[in-house]
Amino acid sequence: MSQVYTRTGDKGTTSLLGGSRIGKNDLRVSCYGTIDEANAAIGTAYSFFENPKIKEILHKIQKKLFVVGAQLASDEKGKKFLKEKVTAADVSELEELIDYYLEKIGKQTAFVIPGKSQASAMLHLARTIIRRGEREITTLSETEQVEAELLQYINRLSDLLFTLARYEEEYSLIEKVKNETIRRINNYNQEDDQSYKLTLDIAKKIAQAAETKANEIGVPIIISVVDEGGNLLLLHRMEDALLASIDISINKAYTSAFLKTATHEISKLTQPGEPLYGLQWTNNNRMVIFGGGYPLKVGDRVIGAIGVSGGTVEEDMTIASHALRTFEMERR
Repeated sequence: MSQVYTRTGDKGTTSLLGGSRIGKNDLRVSCYGTIDEANAAIGTAYSFFENPKIKEILHKIQKKLFVVGAQLASDEKGKKFLKEKVTAADVSELEELIDYYLEKIGKQTAFVIPGKSQASAMLHLARTIIRRGEREITTLSETEQVEAELLQYINRLSDLLFTLARYEEEYSLIEKVKNETIRRINNYNQEDDQSYKLTLDIAKKIAQAAETKANEIGVPIIISVVDEGGNLLLLHRMEDALLASIDISINKAYTSAFLKTATHEISKLTQPGEPLYGLQWTNNNRMVIFGGGYPLKVGDRVIGAIGVSGGTVEEDMTIASHALRTFEMERR
């Protein structure tokens, strides 16, 4: 269509497909005008839906309503040129959809008051417009030929829209309950995260996990656990561990708590030319910049840290990582 306006209808008449002209107040014009109105209402409902399957169904209905409108807007000559018409298969498809969704929501036991959601309310509006269209088409069929399948399709369509509106009301209620449950769980977890404290009992479990892993790989170690302020909470020393590892493990834990990151990550930033070069000589030389220290986090909050020393850097990191996983499991 190259133009929106043609001026041919300025005298109150319009052209049917086939060439004949009728008044714009003719019942036939009201029929396909009402179908167009229903299509717009379904489109509005479509924009509110989130369920992809329902959106697919509505979009297909919209395209089929163009076929309905074309049939109603055709005279006998024009009907011969139509490439598509409403068929019995189209009616059966609507019936199958009605049966499918009725099985999900059950039979209606009370009057339905529209308005539980925007999407369902718009479908109820579209349904009533289709009902009006059905009344007008039925009246038209008393004086002019209207295909039986078209009338059947319109009748089933109002039933399907009603069923889909009910389904959306059920679906939106379930989604609302689910989202509220998720919100409450998240709020609970956030509150729980804020109140969670590192205790001596948890520190002992972390240390025991570290010792178990150290025994597996045959390395005697020392593990230190500090609180969020870097204060020593627990020092766990295995037999034959190097004495030098006492200060190193404590300072690894202190460094991780102080900088809220793992010590092996700090190493990359304190090399010559890097932004934190020289950090290792601050805080009375307590900063340790090689692996084995890890912060203990609850959410984004650091509640303490651990430091492992006694083996190679790789061995210390392996043992500390195992102890860290024990802490995370304790949190659950």
